[in-house]
Amino acid sequence: METMRDRFAPVVTRLLEEDPRVVLLLAEIGAAAFTEAARRHPDRVVNVGIREQLLVGAAAGMALTGLRPVVHTFASFLVERPFEQVKLDLGHQDAGAVLVSAAASFDWPAGGHTHMAPGDVALLDTLDGWTVHVPGHPDEAGTLLRHAVAAGDDKVYVRLSLQANARPLPVDGERFLTVREGRGGVVVAVGPVLDAVLAATEGLDVTVLYATTVRPFDTAALRRATEAAGTDVVLVEPYLAGTSVAAANDALSDVPHRVLGLGVGRRELRRYGRLEEHVAAHGLDARSLRERIGAFTAAGASPGLRPSSTGPDRATAR
Repeated sequence: METMRDRFAPVVTRLLEEDPRVVLLLAEIGAAAFTEAARRHPDRVVNVGIREQLLVGAAAGMALTGLRPVVHTFASFLVERPFEQVKLDLGHQDAGAVLVSAAASFDWPAGGHTHMAPGDVALLDTLDGWTVHVPGHPDEAGTLLRHAVAAGDDKVYVRLSLQANARPLPVDGERFLTVREGRGGVVVAVGPVLDAVLAATEGLDVTVLYATTVRPFDTAALRRATEAAGTDVVLVEPYLAGTSVAAANDALSDVPHRVLGLGVGRRELRRYGRLEEHVAAHGLDARSLRERIGAFTAAGASPGLRPSSTGPDRATAR
């Protein structure tokens, strides 16, 4: 299947043709995919070289002139290395840009820890005013990229990954989708972990929400789901475990509730291995998720282990 990053290049190339405000900034990584675009728009496709602080600083300067910068490199080089520029050049100056990352939490294990960024969303959570999209399929990535570029002059982060679900859902850049309905708790699956979550919860009487836009957090969707399914909530995120626990707690602050945050662990795995081995080591494979979700809902004295009486899975935006 085509990857999210494969989809990124043609979508942005098309946006360069359609919108004279759009400018693409690169730091070597991914530049080969834009050779023709750079030839056609030499003033709007800029490769700054391996200078990630300059990458973000230049984007902020262009944004202040009225352009709409799209900025791309690996997540560790886009959010972590130039974080001071993200904080000050974009945030403090209130300059908008679309940061589009690749490699996600551990997509390229052979690159080692320098090329891993499971804490990227948590780090952006320390700043104000960021929209964060986490697509789970290349089609969703294309939709959310267009949504991000068209979002006025907002600060937007789009997190691309090699991990993907088998089929896309109709995401809109705002709301969580209800994929499965139950009565024994709510599981929020973020982006590319949806297929594993659906396999893990097969036969369990839980509601599954699908989130591809995690900031702002869809408080209304979580509250509606818990009104019908109870207030045991499990968050399954493809980045640092617990990143959205505070958002879920805030959403349910006026009602008794329990929240379990699952995701990438803090402990560094020092062997390269393969992507799927990292998924399993962090407990994000379907078997591990079933054990952890089942134990949590059972401990809450909810009917979470009762076979579901609902019909086929369905995806609706509510």
